[in-house]
Amino acid sequence: MPMLSPRSYLFVPGSRPDRFAKACGAGADAVVIDLEDSVAAADKIAARAAIAAWLTPGQPVLVRVNVATSEWFREDLKLGGKPGVIGALLPKAERVEDIRMVAQHFGSGTPLLLQIETAQGFSNAQEMAGVKGVQRLLFGSIDFQLDLGMAAEEDELLYFRSQIVLASRLAGIQSPVDGVTTDINSPERVRADTLRARRLGFGAKMCIHPKQVPVVNECFAPSAEEEEWARRVVEASAAVHGGATSVDGKMVDRPVLARAEKILEMVAQLKQRS
Repeated sequence: MPMLSPRSYLFVPGSRPDRFAKACGAGADAVVIDLEDSVAAADKIAARAAIAAWLTPGQPVLVRVNVATSEWFREDLKLGGKPGVIGALLPKAERVEDIRMVAQHFGSGTPLLLQIETAQGFSNAQEMAGVKGVQRLLFGSIDFQLDLGMAAEEDELLYFRSQIVLASRLAGIQSPVDGVTTDINSPERVRADTLRARRLGFGAKMCIHPKQVPVVNECFAPSAEEEEWARRVVEASAAVHGGATSVDGKMVDRPVLARAEKILEMVAQLKQRS
């Protein structure tokens, strides 16, 4: 049974080491300690040192390094291979060469996550997704809008989201991660954004506050209704030894059965995780 992919990625500023352990205990499937957007230029070096001093195998995290064109990028890569670092996140990913450089420093077995945040990155998404070690694409929707001069909400970004899902599938990597919801005080908005992402084929979402995590995790998990439907589909198919049948007046064919089996597999994995 393949390992269940993270549903939620909680970001914590690298300049706030007092929050690292709290973030790891917030219930997110993955925690990302950030050296990029959430850390002021004057604090970059101190933040990197604070991360290096805190890292421990007992609290595994991913590290988001600075952009490849920045003055801090190469020094950030020295965090690769340190105990507790289980993944690297490259923001504003645009070039295969940069990805390979990150992989070289973090190790061939370390998962790499790429944020698609620019027109160039979007254009190269398919190629970058195929680089060895890349596990997932993340849609940095806010920076993406800025780069393209967009004032967008949902419909305006539909094409770009769908293409990132397609690029991920064609590359054979995990389903992509949707961007953040900036409103941290509206669980209803987080829920709506997450369910939209799930309908489009995303498998996870970035979170910027711990209270967003439970909503995101719930939305990317099968509901009780979905689980009950899946069990009835599997049972109905088994009763006719895989032959033609129907559930709730709808035909059950191989794709429907496969979806039901996938739901039950995810339910079982989530129970093991909890």
